[in-house]
Amino acid sequence: MDNTRIEILDAKKTALVVIDLQNFSVGMTPHAPYPAGTVVENAVRLTRRFTEKGAFVVFVRVSFSEDGKDSFRPRTDAPPGKPNFPDGWDVLVPELQAFKNAHIVTKRQMGAFYGTDLDLQLRRRGIDTVVLCGISTIFGVDTTAREAFSHSYHGVYIEDAMTCASKEHQDFVCQNIFPAMGKVRRTDEIALV
Repeated sequence: MDNTRIEILDAKKTALVVIDLQNFSVGMTPHAPYPAGTVVENAVRLTRRFTEKGAFVVFVRVSFSEDGKDSFRPRTDAPPGKPNFPDGWDVLVPELQAFKNAHIVTKRQMGAFYGTDLDLQLRRRGIDTVVLCGISTIFGVDTTAREAFSHSYHGVYIEDAMTCASKEHQDFVCQNIFPAMGKVRRTDEIALV
């Protein structure tokens, strides 16, 4: 471990925000460069570390109403098609359900800020730094990172606690986008005081 990369964060001013570790996204394949199980394991390690220090932990999930009328339907060149979600698709993975004090945010789009109470909850607690991880790096995590940056939060992005459909996509975001908005670290490079 490179001690020069250890990020020491103030537990009172930092929140862990875990994106979309729910049955559907964890069950999708492929995942690269990390399998979903590794991402969940590292997110649990971070959650435990943050919880032990009394830091604010947020689990974000995406969900829609039964009729789907609250889902986004943009005009795109690659229409998403009509999803056929199985029962329980939007339930957080069991490993996260063990953490009863985490704040749950339900989003209806890629990012976790727009249309949710995330910014309100962070500001009321005096949070100025968000640590992000989850699935998918290029959608939910990246969009939330950009929103956090636009809301003037300091960002720390946990590269080995996120994944997406290809290593190339992950590498592009982690090497080009995230460093311009904050710091890219690994699970073992985060310390709270």
